[in-house]
Amino acid sequence: MPKPFASLSGLLDFEAAARHGGFRAAAAELHKTPAALSAQIKLLEQSLGLALFVRHPRHVAITPAGRALAASVTRMLGELRQQVLMLRETQDPHTVRVSSTHSLTMKFLVPRLHGFTAAHPAVDVRVEASDQLADLAGGGCDIALRYQALDTMDGTPFYAEQQVVVYSPALIPRPAPVAELLRQPLLHEEGGLQAWQRLLSREGLAARRHLDFSRTYSHGGLLVQAAVAGLGVGLVPFALAAEDLAQGRLLLASCLPLPSAYGYQLLRGTARSGAPAVDAFEAWIRAEFGRLTPARRGRTRAR
Repeated sequence: MPKPFASLSGLLDFEAAARHGGFRAAAAELHKTPAALSAQIKLLEQSLGLALFVRHPRHVAITPAGRALAASVTRMLGELRQQVLMLRETQDPHTVRVSSTHSLTMKFLVPRLHGFTAAHPAVDVRVEASDQLADLAGGGCDIALRYQALDTMDGTPFYAEQQVVVYSPALIPRPAPVAELLRQPLLHEEGGLQAWQRLLSREGLAARRHLDFSRTYSHGGLLVQAAVAGLGVGLVPFALAAEDLAQGRLLLASCLPLPSAYGYQLLRGTARSGAPAVDAFEAWIRAEFGRLTPARRGRTRAR
């Protein structure tokens, strides 16, 4: 059976000495004398039955065993610090931790957060942009906004997305029918060509030839930004384009939105159920999504 460590403090001293490559700088970081730090590491070596440093008259050199142990201790201390930080944030009544996709964070959340901050100046909103699932059960997140297929959601979607045809006013400085826009490159997400085909079929434009579908983007936010830059006409998620439409950086084509098979789900973490700051953020984000209604322009068919 392995012998227990004589002192965990020796591990902290050893990790600092390995990181600094010597006892003097490590002792200064830990507010100890070099002699005291050296004695702690000696006790650790005796406990482990391993030589961690070779002591020379003017310097010390870490051994291969010491180098391997230092890597493990540094990693574990980093994980411990992250865990403590997360636990502190969980207990902070004024912190809300939000996980959202990259596209929604960039094109929807960030442009609107000032509104929440103005209404709740004491609340610190920390947004993590990630397309990976958030750790809701483990306490790493309070609210997660996830984009997924409607038919895979449990219950009613938080927001059912719609796709709209948008373009930069640099291309045509007025609302135009789709038929007039087909001379431009038609932008879409990867795997989104079928959506364009459904829209063109609905508008009676499926028979059009020589359409340019060559420009594809991996994320909806990139797709919207390409349309803002005037790279073509995009069929984009309305939630991601709403801010650019409101600011005049994009125009909406004269056709009805196309219902999407995707939408957003709002998920709550379990660690802070009922926390007032989290409740306030959820009420705010629900209200912001509730205002997302594309202008229902009349359909204009090709003649």
